[in-house]
Amino acid sequence: MSSYDFLAGCYDALTYDVDYSAWADYIEKHFRKNPLPGNTVLDLACGTGSLTRELALRGYELIGVDQSPEMLSRAADKNRGGSPIEPIFLCQSMEKLDLYGTVDACVCCLDSVNYVTDPKKLRRAFQRVRLFLTPGGLFLFDINSSAKLEGLDGQVFLDETEDTYCVWRAEFSKRSRICSYFMDIFRLDESTGQWDRGEELHRERAYTVPELTALLEEAGFTDIRTFGNLNMRAPKPNEPRIFFTARKEI
Repeated sequence: MSSYDFLAGCYDALTYDVDYSAWADYIEKHFRKNPLPGNTVLDLACGTGSLTRELALRGYELIGVDQSPEMLSRAADKNRGGSPIEPIFLCQSMEKLDLYGTVDACVCCLDSVNYVTDPKKLRRAFQRVRLFLTPGGLFLFDINSSAKLEGLDGQVFLDETEDTYCVWRAEFSKRSRICSYFMDIFRLDESTGQWDRGEELHRERAYTVPELTALLEEAGFTDIRTFGNLNMRAPKPNEPRIFFTARKEI
């Protein structure tokens, strides 16, 4: 089973503590600091579309891209009605991004960049993002920091709701710089009253700030900056989450 095939059905329940409104507020701070050429925003690796919807409700024209059909199906359902312009959803991987036109900003949130574990594929993804950005457009993304991923090694976590039970353990390889999440997920089938079980393996690569800065520069981005976790200051040592912004030169 590929990543998110089973998890997609309970992803929102397990991420109930993510404040998407606060994430959208933070993104808009950067939009105000770096005025966009227009109003079209690409939500890359959009998942079930919670952030897509939050931004669409604020008047932005959204395109959501994700490589998981299961996640996109839920994103499309979630984003029907309510926003001035209904988002468009495309099933694509980051490194094969192919849009019909340009966008004024691209956001890639909740450590989705870490999931691209091959630096060559990530370089191609950055190149594709730049290709479809309008000159002067903004690219914003975040990562789980190396310090955070290394600190997860050997830990076991439990997430539980009324109809979902997830146990996951993390293993970090210093050699490959990969953190692997082994997940056992139990989901209640309301129609039968029985519990379905699924297993998934997720991997995140620990990228450093210099590595990502170099990849962005190789892709042609300029004005590359880093920020701490949902704030506008430089990241502290051992910051768990680091944000990047970069520009496509006018």
